[in-house]
Amino acid sequence: MKETFARAREARLIIKELADEVLVYDLETDKALCLNHTAALVWKNCNGQRTVAEIRELMEKEAGSPVAEEIIWLALDQLAQFKLLNGRISKPDRLGALSRRRLIRSLGLGTAVSIPVIASIIVPTPAMAASCGSLTGRDTNCPCTFDSECASDCCRNGRCKPGGGNCE
Repeated sequence: MKETFARAREARLIIKELADEVLVYDLETDKALCLNHTAALVWKNCNGQRTVAEIRELMEKEAGSPVAEEIIWLALDQLAQFKLLNGRISKPDRLGALSRRRLIRSLGLGTAVSIPVIASIIVPTPAMAASCGSLTGRDTNCPCTFDSECASDCCRNGRCKPGGGNCE
């Protein structure tokens, strides 16, 4: 029986593909994630049918050079941690605890560029995003460009000032 892996999660995600990375906003966890090219390529190829070996072959074709199986496993491990996969993955016992540092040591510094990286990006909650501005009425000393951005209609030197009828 052919071993299969989890399918990339698609539900409740907002995905934006850029030149060398993919930005993912998870509506369930309210987290923004940035997948580098390697992590994004593994994620895109997780269709629930492909094995690690098949994903590795696809990546080797794109890269035009050999890709270590451990790189695929590290990406899968990170994707699972950030809940970007449906289902679970079971990595071989021989791999133990994978880490970028261990992978660079064992495969060489030249592989560092191809190491999968998923970074969590801080996204303000709606309340935090509105804490400075005309929505709250408490915008004294908030950054501004135009008077209309301040509840007081008074933007001076790039900061909202109390207006009170006198904005000079």
